[in-house]
Amino acid sequence: MKLDKKRTLRIIRAALKEDIGIGDVTTVNTVGKLGNAKAAIISNEDCIICGMDIAEWTVNALDENVRFKPEVNDGEPIHPGKEVAFLEGRARSILLAERTMLNFLCFLSGIATKANNFAKKTKNYKAKIYDTRKTFPLLRYLEKYAVLTGGGYNHRFGLWDQALVKENHFKAGKLSARTHFIKDLRRKLTKNIKIEVEVESLDQFRKVLGESPDIIMLDNMTVEDAKKAVLIRNKAEGEKKPLLEASGGITIENVEEYAKTGVDRISIGALTDSVESADMSLKII
Repeated sequence: MKLDKKRTLRIIRAALKEDIGIGDVTTVNTVGKLGNAKAAIISNEDCIICGMDIAEWTVNALDENVRFKPEVNDGEPIHPGKEVAFLEGRARSILLAERTMLNFLCFLSGIATKANNFAKKTKNYKAKIYDTRKTFPLLRYLEKYAVLTGGGYNHRFGLWDQALVKENHFKAGKLSARTHFIKDLRRKLTKNIKIEVEVESLDQFRKVLGESPDIIMLDNMTVEDAKKAVLIRNKAEGEKKPLLEASGGITIENVEEYAKTGVDRISIGALTDSVESADMSLKII
């Protein structure tokens, strides 16, 4: 996934406006208007870097004459003391952009690092690590980019690009009382829309399996039940068998056990909804 600059700049400009407001009262009263400076962004910890283009677009949105030289590329592992980028230009511009640049870099690098940690745990199995819609409002586009950068995969981007029938849909739509509800749903959707159904027990799983969805989500199932679901799916008749996705209660400590069950996907909300940002600093040289 390559970031759309135009789309990203809308987010950047909103973030700059939030931070700068009517002006930086500290910088404009302490730093000369025409003074130049050199600066470096330094990593203070091990992480997977993410957001280099965003950092450059951020400072250049304020001053296109500031030179931004990246020293690493998105997706690279970096270590404490590593110089991430070099900047040179108007000191005021660099200081105005400093916090917004670092906020994007640290936040997205934290997501990429977390995704990478999970992906490394499952690298010897077929299960892929997926994100969810548990993202911060208006930042989903960037968060999902960070997941990809860290070696994960993107689940649906919103309510529009995949059907996911969950417990509340069953209750509100009284789907349990219907037969062939997936077939009915498929007739109403365009052909490229995949259908996923969430189940919470093996009994539900067996019923849904006969409806032939594209994906079945095993929600909060134990490792043992997930393993049984895989065996049931593999023994089922028919050429087209749904992908199985484990979700709910997945941690860095147990993700490998879920991967061993033979599921195809593991979705983890914590990749994006409870992230510890990476630690980086900008230093004027």
